[in-house]
Amino acid sequence: MENIKRRFEIKDRFYLDGEPFQIISGGIHYFRVLPAYWEDRLRKLKSLGCNTVETYLPWNLHEPQKGKFDFYGEGLCGMLDIVSFVKKAQELGLWVILRPSPYICAEWDFGGFPAWLLCEEGIELRTRDEGYLGYVRAYYDALMPLLAPLQIDQGGPVLMMQIENEYGSFGNDKKYLEALRDMMRERGITVPLFSSDGPEDNMLSNTKIEGVFPTANFGSGAKEAFTILKKYNDGGPCMCTEFWIGWFDAWKDEEHHTGDLDVAAGELEDLLSLGNLNLYMFEGGTNFGFMNGANYVEHVTADVTSYDYGALLTEDGRITEKYRRFQEIIARHTGKELGKMQETAPWERTAYGKLDAVQKVGLFQALSDLAEPVESVCPKSMERLGQNYGYTLYSTSLHTENSLKSLRFYQANDRAIVFADGKKVLTAMDRELLQRHEIEEVSGEKIRLDILTENLGRVNYGPMMNWQRKGIDGCVLINDRFSQHGWQQYCLPLDNLDRLDYTKGYEEGMPGFYRFLLQVEEIGDTFLDFSGWGKGCAFVNGFNLGRFWEAGPQRRLYLPGALLRKGENEIILFETEGKATGSIELASEPDLGPMKG
Repeated sequence: MENIKRRFEIKDRFYLDGEPFQIISGGIHYFRVLPAYWEDRLRKLKSLGCNTVETYLPWNLHEPQKGKFDFYGEGLCGMLDIVSFVKKAQELGLWVILRPSPYICAEWDFGGFPAWLLCEEGIELRTRDEGYLGYVRAYYDALMPLLAPLQIDQGGPVLMMQIENEYGSFGNDKKYLEALRDMMRERGITVPLFSSDGPEDNMLSNTKIEGVFPTANFGSGAKEAFTILKKYNDGGPCMCTEFWIGWFDAWKDEEHHTGDLDVAAGELEDLLSLGNLNLYMFEGGTNFGFMNGANYVEHVTADVTSYDYGALLTEDGRITEKYRRFQEIIARHTGKELGKMQETAPWERTAYGKLDAVQKVGLFQALSDLAEPVESVCPKSMERLGQNYGYTLYSTSLHTENSLKSLRFYQANDRAIVFADGKKVLTAMDRELLQRHEIEEVSGEKIRLDILTENLGRVNYGPMMNWQRKGIDGCVLINDRFSQHGWQQYCLPLDNLDRLDYTKGYEEGMPGFYRFLLQVEEIGDTFLDFSGWGKGCAFVNGFNLGRFWEAGPQRRLYLPGALLRKGENEIILFETEGKATGSIELASEPDLGPMKG
């Protein structure tokens, strides 16, 4: 694919340089895959028979603090370098679809919105509200000059871009959509713009505006979906922007979702005959760090660390039976020979075996090394404290009460572990926090109350998105009678674990940090087995690998070999429940739980 200016148009069909062109695309989120693996994944996408790769862009990673932009990702191994990802795709002969809308969903924390937006009083997300649009403009001022030179008419591989994602299932503010369209055009975006929604009249009608091409997202019923879509695309081609070939997992699910291969294969046959498609996902990747999203219907359901999704490639890039079946179908449809593929990833799967903790320290003993207390009369949410992700510890002394019998929380999210004078007395999550909790009575003068709260991941879809400040943003009711005033708050994003002093002590059954050393002679991909551990997160050579939880279904965390180095490597586990075996195992196979078709 030469670096020359070319032309992509939408008429009765898609046209590339005046010739009919069918988009056969697959989704790879650059921010869920380490850059060392990008080329491998893109080559496998091309070998599948795809001509295009699609990706979202997460605003929260690219503007982690208001006005501070990051389009490389120094602490993330360069995972935010969207320009390099697009250029790598072009180098390998692939076209690109970009989805830089402010909101992406994607089972990603807050649907991609930066957490600091929750501190901006009065703004209405995903509307024409000028306060909100002002922040979008500032983001686009930084982002669009990077994307504009990558467009097909500028010699790049980008065919089209999305203005908003599944907005029809959220609202109907068309002036908002028009504003997004206009600000992209004003910043040099000249390729076709599109929207994507569920294939229903009430959704597609909410987002139909001039100058934006409608597409649909679905996992089955292609014929019916395209029949509805044709009512809105003005005689244009039909495109399934998200052909869901699997699904995501949430903690406490009984099984790992894989999807029905026979059903997906039949739908692929239909889509290739009827129009254009993007496989969601070709490879899902990983929700590294604290970036997993959540859903909220009757209660919060937080997504697991793996975003395997039942995709064509496994989380660590292995070829699946679904890949082979899809490759045969695409080859038959396009009349091309089966592409040659590399079965493995850049590194082999490796079992490094069992490791015992070499050091450990309790959270309360290490607290002064990790955070400076912030004092306030009433407890403040994580966001109001200037923190985006992780844990927040709220501490106080009951200076007017000589006993503690019950607790109740107001405006608290998502999960809290309560300690009274160093003894665990309560664990509560989500709506349980609103309930009155009787506890075993604790008596004494100036009882110390510590509440460790965890942000499980912000809701990424639906109306609950606007009401989800984390930690405690209201009050703590003591013994049904009064709100406790006078708090010290410790922000624990856990991005400074190099400060830990393991000589400060440790107490069994309490939250703590555990340090392991791994000696590596040959680097390989591996899987951290956390059997016997309660809940927490893992770090490898300072990189936040993600969350673990005995609740399952996921039983092992993917540890990419790209994070390891020859010689000594450091692994740290932070565990919150007081359930720690003191050892972990690095296995050669994943374990995402029992399979669910």
